[in-house]
Order: sequence, then structure tokens, then C-alpha cells
Amino acid sequence: MTIKEALKRAKSRLKNHENEAIFILCEYLNKDKTWLFLNQELNFDPKIYFELIDRFSKGEPFEYIFEKVDFWGLDFQINKGVLIPRYDTEILLTQILNLCKIHQFENILEIGFGSGILSIVLAKELKINLTACDINPKALELAKKNAKFHGVEKQIDFKLCDFSTLKDNYDFIFSNPPYIKNSYPIDIWVQSEPKEALFGGEKGYEILEKIIQFSYSQKVKFLACEFGYDQKKVLDKILKQYHFSNLFFKDEAGHDRVFIAKFTQG
Repeated sequence: MTIKEALKRAKSRLKNHENEAIFILCEYLNKDKTWLFLNQELNFDPKIYFELIDRFSKGEPFEYIFEKVDFWGLDFQINKGVLIPRYDTEILLTQILNLCKIHQFENILEIGFGSGILSIVLAKELKINLTACDINPKALELAKKNAKFHGVEKQIDFKLCDFSTLKDNYDFIFSNPPYIKNSYPIDIWVQSEPKEALFGGEKGYEILEKIIQFSYSQKVKFLACEFGYDQKKVLDKILKQYHFSNLFFKDEAGHDRVFIAKFTQG
């Protein structure tokens, strides 16, 4: 079968996900889109390609299929059972990097490290040490692999625990926590990801509120978090309740997505 014929059949199967059909073929053949365009009449055995298309059509994200993801222009391994990094989280990372360049934090904590991307980029770019915690054993194994791949395994203390059990005094905390309402409908590809990394409770912001409370107890200098598109108002109220002044940052769709909060009372 030619590449042109295989793509036509795959696009028909995926309907509204034609770009994914092209992406999967590029990954499978280890070629780019230009090569596909210039070699449309080339024959190949499409059996494995169609198997990959079927896996995707049944709700398996292509990040899990190929066990890799690009974030911040870097390659990271990703596995089933660990949250897939999103482009929007680069907004949070940008603000974290800016803060760390301005302030000399002595004890930094990431809550919910997942694949390790945020802590790894921070350690890699700023040559600093930090602590990161998560409750997912699969995330711990994966984050350590990614940290080793990027040469920063000695700079990050990955801990398998709930953040509320930590006793050290942190002056900067950041997190991309679960913040989706339990009742919110998600598509079949997101359903493949770990629920505990997605859903934040009946209201959605329960874990965010716990992080704010924990940060207050730590008397942190700054707190940075990603949050849901409709949670700005309630989070602003909670932050002020715990003596934080804050700034909000929007994503490319115009939704409020990240806050940076400064503790204002000793």
C-alpha cells in the first residue's frame, strides 16, 4: 500500500483527527511531513501503522503510544499512569523561572511532579537544587529516569509522599495540581490519564486550597500554581484569606491559568 493510500484510510478512521494520522505515521516511519509529501507513492507495509491508529482511536494518546513528549523544546519520556504535560504549563514554568532568577530561594518545593518536567527544567537551566513530591509511584520512577537523562538527578530530591507530611521549611512552592471538577466531562484520550492527577474534587479547587493552606503554614515567600479556567475568583478570595497578594496570568486562549502569590504577613 502507498503512503497516500494508508493516510487516506487512517484519516477516514480518525475523522476529526486527521493531523494525528499524519503525526503517527511520521513517528512510525521516523520521517517528517515534508518527506511524507514527497514520497506519497512509496509502498510500505501498513499493518503496524494501522495498529497504532486503532490504539489512538480507542483513546490511547499518542504520547503514551510512543512513550515520549516534547516540553520546553526538550524530550521527555512519558508512560501510562503518569500525567501528560500540556503546552499551557509552559506559562507556569516561565513565571517560576522568572521568580527564581530574581530571588535567591534557599528551599524550593514542587508539589505533584508527575514526569518531573518542571523541576528538571528548573534544575537544568538555573543549576539549582530543589525538592519535589508526588503520591504516584509510577511518577517517581519516571521522573528519576527523566532527571538522569537530562543530567540533573543529583539536583532534585524526589519524594514519594503527600506534601502535607513534609516538615522542612520552604520559601518557594510551585505546583500544577489536579484542578478539574469530578463531574466535568473529559474526552477519551484524557480518560487514559491517571484520575488522581486530573480531578481536584467536587469543586475542582480543593487541592489548590490545601496547597495554599500548606504554603501559609510554611510562611513561604512565594507560591506559584496552575489552575482551572473558571477558578480565578474563588482562588483570589482564598489567597487573600491566607495573606497572599497575587498576580494572574492568562493562557493563549485568554483564560486565567496561573497565579503567582506573595506572602504578605509574617
